[in-house]
Amino acid sequence: MPHSSPVVGAPGQNDHRAQFTFLLSAVATAALGGLLFGFDIAIITGAGPFLKTHFRLGDLGLGWAFSSLLFGCVVGSMFTGRLADRSGRRPALLWAAALFALTSVLTGAAQTFSLFIVVRCLGGLAVGAVSILSPLYIAEIAPPRSRGRLGALYQMSIVTGILLSYLTNYWLRNAGANNWRWMFLTGVIPAVVFFALLLRAPETPRYLIMSGKDSEARRTLARIVDRDSLDLEFARIRSSFTNRSTAWNNLLRPGIRRAVGVSFCLAILVHVSGINTVIDYAPSIFQSAGWKIDAALFATFMVGVTNFVFTLASFWMIDRWGRKPLYIVGSAVMAVTLVGLTILSIMDSFHGLVVPVLVMT
Repeated sequence: MPHSSPVVGAPGQNDHRAQFTFLLSAVATAALGGLLFGFDIAIITGAGPFLKTHFRLGDLGLGWAFSSLLFGCVVGSMFTGRLADRSGRRPALLWAAALFALTSVLTGAAQTFSLFIVVRCLGGLAVGAVSILSPLYIAEIAPPRSRGRLGALYQMSIVTGILLSYLTNYWLRNAGANNWRWMFLTGVIPAVVFFALLLRAPETPRYLIMSGKDSEARRTLARIVDRDSLDLEFARIRSSFTNRSTAWNNLLRPGIRRAVGVSFCLAILVHVSGINTVIDYAPSIFQSAGWKIDAALFATFMVGVTNFVFTLASFWMIDRWGRKPLYIVGSAVMAVTLVGLTILSIMDSFHGLVVPVLVMT
């Protein structure tokens, strides 16, 4: 008797389709935290020149305006883990989304520079929170076979948020004397969407098992993994709690200890390299190169487009060429561009197209 081909729409196929839809929906919702992360950090890039004029800021004041968010970010990232373990991943993300929306409104409505700084610090709490919570949620809800690919959505969302903020800055550049207020207020829209989607998102199976809600954890796992793998995945998650001390000790093993140390240092060096300063002050840099504010904001938007395109390209290159070669090449090119910008400044040749070319590179 000839072997029959599978019927389209058969129960097994429908189960897989439903699992994929459920999983992608949950991961995409959590990844929106990355979009808010990128948007909130980068929106001040275009608002900076207008803030400087409105509040009559000097260099020190402008530095506070740009960096105040990061102070809150440090605090938020320090205490978010404990909050997530106590209340759950989804409630903690809901708290962060609500704080994003609230601080977007308060930042846009700030009447004094002191209030602006305080609110930006509070907004940093949300930024620091999602920098921990969103990747944590994705890692805990995604099955091992697709965890890496789905985790990349968070990084993609950050770059998308940066690009959207640059586009918003350029779009609202001629919105009047209060254009900078509207730039910050637009952050309410993605924050409200994020909050609304989280209301329908599930809690992660790992947190449910940790909280003793085994039946609920099984129901969620049944919507993510195949029936044949459900018991195995449930047992794997449960065993991770009993072997927690052993897992921490593994980080101190000679080979792993070195890899963790190098990764930790690289994460720090990327942020203190100076490239973040160039990106944050891009409109001011372009203005100092002789560009008018409209052209400077458009050039900044193109920086965001370049960042977006090469982030997409890296998803293809990282599996083809490996992590280490890309890190070495990227770091080398970044060093060359920063040295080039410094030389142009010292030689009093900081003008023309060479400046945006180096920044975009």
